[in-house]
Amino acid sequence: MAVKEEERLELFLKIGLDERTARNTIANNKVTNNLTAVIHEAGVTEGCNRTIGNLLYTVATKYPANALIHRPALLGYIVTTKIKTPAQLEAAFSFLSSTASESFELKGFEEACGVGVEVSEEDIERTVNEVFEQNKGLILELRYRTNVGDLFGHVRKRLPWADPKIVKKLIDEKLYELLGGRTAADNEKPSKQKKERPAKVEDKKVADDKPVQPPEDLNPFLIFPNPRKISRYVHTEIFFSDRPVLQCCNTKEVLDKHLKRTSRKVYTRFPLSQMDIYTLVMPRQCLLALASQRNEVDAATLGEDLTCHVYSFRYDDTNPEAEKKEYIDHIEEIVEWMGWKPFKITYTSDYFQELYELAVELIQRGDAYVDHQTPEEIKEYREKKMNSPWRDRPIAESLKLFEEMRQGMIEEGKATLRMKQDMQSDNGNMYDLIAYRIKASFTPHPHSGDKWCIYPSYDYAHCIVDSLEDITHSLCTLEFETRRASYYWLLHVLDLYQPYVWEYSRLNVTNNVMSKRKASNHFLVDGWDDPRLMTLAGLRRRGVTSTAINSFVRGIGITRSDCCTIRLERLEYHIREELNRTAPRTMVVLQPLKVVITNLDSGLVMDLDAKKWPDASTEDSSAFTRFNLHALDWVSL
Repeated sequence: MAVKEEERLELFLKIGLDERTARNTIANNKVTNNLTAVIHEAGVTEGCNRTIGNLLYTVATKYPANALIHRPALLGYIVTTKIKTPAQLEAAFSFLSSTASESFELKGFEEACGVGVEVSEEDIERTVNEVFEQNKGLILELRYRTNVGDLFGHVRKRLPWADPKIVKKLIDEKLYELLGGRTAADNEKPSKQKKERPAKVEDKKVADDKPVQPPEDLNPFLIFPNPRKISRYVHTEIFFSDRPVLQCCNTKEVLDKHLKRTSRKVYTRFPLSQMDIYTLVMPRQCLLALASQRNEVDAATLGEDLTCHVYSFRYDDTNPEAEKKEYIDHIEEIVEWMGWKPFKITYTSDYFQELYELAVELIQRGDAYVDHQTPEEIKEYREKKMNSPWRDRPIAESLKLFEEMRQGMIEEGKATLRMKQDMQSDNGNMYDLIAYRIKASFTPHPHSGDKWCIYPSYDYAHCIVDSLEDITHSLCTLEFETRRASYYWLLHVLDLYQPYVWEYSRLNVTNNVMSKRKASNHFLVDGWDDPRLMTLAGLRRRGVTSTAINSFVRGIGITRSDCCTIRLERLEYHIREELNRTAPRTMVVLQPLKVVITNLDSGLVMDLDAKKWPDASTEDSSAFTRFNLHALDWVSL
């Protein structure tokens, strides 16, 4: 083992890594294997310069897993120095992670990565001078306390493929030229202003014991600088996100109406689909929704009127072909087995009429249109960021066609209603998403029957129903984070109340398939209760109790980390703990030995107690089994 480590250390040193980084890499088996594979794929086992080596190291640690098929091509660009800066490499990662096909468009890739673009030192110097000229006043005021990162960012924005080392060097030289050497004042640390301690909640009451009204412009859903801060006027804990994503922004009028309807309670919901029958996603999100019930301890901070929490189940049954009554029955069965009692159970189909009326309003506002593109054409136009040929059709024409869609006068696949969003956005979830599609086969819907032949999409219905149900916090996993843009766009254009959206990481268990889609498409199983699957029904069939599952999910907590993989042993630990508390111990002696007890009187009977489980309480009589020991009896050694 030591010889192999030394060989890898020598290999890593050859590509220019310093010894400390190389040894730290060897301590991580995953990175070591990745880097070794990258070096062999790149054909630099005999060594390369430090710049190339650092880029190879970045590939080994950050390369998108869904684009491994493209990695050899990327390494070729690095070794031939066509890609030579970290900025170019990050652009390559972004391009390849969104390329699902086995081959990619060479021209588009090179344009996205700046291949062949040469930025001279004169160009960088000219841009640096322009940035300094524009920010000269601020630089002279702040002197060496100026945020160099901001200056670097301005230059990077104008010259994305410039050599960062040259940029940093020229910025430092320009600072010295403008400000001269550092003075004693420049080296002094800025004094910190002591923050005034906020008054307690009790102090914020007027003489008649009524709470002071919040400022007119206060939005209870804005993110506070302190990620865990709880405000008197915020009726739940504020979650913090450091990602460049959108947040809700309600007007005071809309928010006041919402708070009046909800009586300032916290409303969360768990959206159920037919794929959510038995997965561990279910208890995790349910327990997250229930977590706010612990806010009772914050009653002194929030006030009695802000501590109540309500959560509900909602079936997102927008596809009549996928929804079946058996799925709904199975979900209700598993919910009862897990011991959950939601405030109410609703269906998206309950709101089909409201969703249809809002779709008509969306068309009337000029924010939706009827489109006749095929799925293949829609995909092609989205990839090229091109508007649909029917995007600018008259509102009256779209209204007429949408009514014909509703009446079943247009064949399935011949028309869709699309939201008029932003085809030039960097976010693909803003590329005129489909709001309604036709199901002309009139497939009976298990809940709404055959009343409708057009059905809303998830992207259209999800956010609107959240708003109609006055959900205060919409909880979902991180892969939905990029959907915030379309979520808030739609609610904004319809002037509807906007819930607060918060995403958390998916739950993965080592050596187990947690993806519902993969489990159903790629594995031969007997059903969702197959004991080989990490599903609630599968675990129940193995004999795992709902108490152990709830304890496991409660123990791992919630995180926003992109990689949340829990070892299977942790679930097994909670199962053992549950069994230690509840499973009676039984012992049998198959081949007993006869033992004569000589120090007891003949015929004496002794009553002895044995624990049914190791941690049994001595005060719990039901936790013990009583048996008799008779003198001269057969007992085991």
